[in-house]
Amino acid sequence: MNQKKLKLFIQEIVEKSNELKNKYTDETNAKVNYACIFSQNQKEFDEYKKITENFGKIVKETVSGPLFQIEPLNTVAGTLQLLKIRLPDITRPELGDADFSLVDYAKFKNKYLTKKGFKLIEREHMEMIELMDKTFNVRVYFSHPPLDKQLGIL
Repeated sequence: MNQKKLKLFIQEIVEKSNELKNKYTDETNAKVNYACIFSQNQKEFDEYKKITENFGKIVKETVSGPLFQIEPLNTVAGTLQLLKIRLPDITRPELGDADFSLVDYAKFKNKYLTKKGFKLIEREHMEMIELMDKTFNVRVYFSHPPLDKQLGIL
């Protein structure tokens, strides 16, 4: 894989995640805030990380893989600047995920959390709502606060 193909792959993940978001919510104008590639093996992880280092810089090391601030990448859901390359994880067989920013997280949570496919994930300094559908090869997240605000970037 080369840089051009990796960028197309990232755009595909965002596009499929956007389709999933639009199928289950009325947040059709929500913009992408962050995307993640799910490596399926160590070779993929090493390759994706090496290529991404050519158009981005690591802004945070996490236990599940590095988070990069990348050159702005146009997607169907807006400009993407945050990309994570996730270490292989058998619980993540999909291509990846995209996280979308919401104007009113509390209203969204109240409206959708009880619906099929949505799940609340709570962390120490944030929470997120996960959306999954087995017919899609991606996941969708809605984080509060969004990752760019958590990191104080963009």
